[in-house]
Amino acid sequence: MRKYEDMNSSSLNDEIAGALGRFFFSGAGPSHGALTQAFTSAGVGQHDPYDSTLGTPNKQQRVLEVSRRAQRDTFASKKLLENLLNALRLDGAFRDASQSDNVQNLRAALLHTGWNLSEDGRLERAGFVDLDTGGRQALDEQLERLRRNMDDPAALLGIAKELLEAVGKFILDDGGMTLPKNAPFDMIITLAFDRLSFVTGRVDETIPGARQVRDIHSSAKKIAQQVNELRNLQGTGHGRTLPTGISPETARFVIREVTHVAELMLSTHDRQMGRAE
Repeated sequence: MRKYEDMNSSSLNDEIAGALGRFFFSGAGPSHGALTQAFTSAGVGQHDPYDSTLGTPNKQQRVLEVSRRAQRDTFASKKLLENLLNALRLDGAFRDASQSDNVQNLRAALLHTGWNLSEDGRLERAGFVDLDTGGRQALDEQLERLRRNMDDPAALLGIAKELLEAVGKFILDDGGMTLPKNAPFDMIITLAFDRLSFVTGRVDETIPGARQVRDIHSSAKKIAQQVNELRNLQGTGHGRTLPTGISPETARFVIREVTHVAELMLSTHDRQMGRAE
């Protein structure tokens, strides 16, 4: 089985609700009617404190209250989030330059719960690579998303680790190698690097530069392994925080290096499979 997903399935929390609420500050955003429709369709209309006669509370307070109450129901909260994003898309929020800060704050909040927000305001599973339906293209798209977004290294560290694992699985599966069920990360990376001939015994030491290339390949594997260890050290409370020993600047460097390692693995595999351009 080539489908891979290992992210927090939560879809709504106080941080996301607060970020959504900002779109409705001072009466901005979709209408009260659009909110009523979004709440009702998600099955959480009973939590709406709105009094249409009085016109209170305001839209931002409605979003915050209903979102807070909806968190108790995973299915309803996911549906509510999708409905609110749909209302914002129809209102043009993701095409409005004045909303760029609100969009970025929402994207960062979602990323900590395992979701990415596309440019047009749609949910995408962060770190999710479905090789069964997406194949190599799914890996390329995830790699490109990682390259583009460096704003939240704590959240991206997990995605970087999962991208490397998906790349390793793809290389082994595409090469006809079957992995044991629930194979650990280190096994996947070690077997993938062996498949790519990134091991000491495959390098002819008599060729100029061979030792240096061998060391570079060894460093690439070490980066992959250390990213996995850093991911395991992250906090698991409200979102994920960086381990105390790593700064945001270092984390961004590590994530950029992961994209280079993934690209090295994929391009080498393409060449070995006769797919190099």
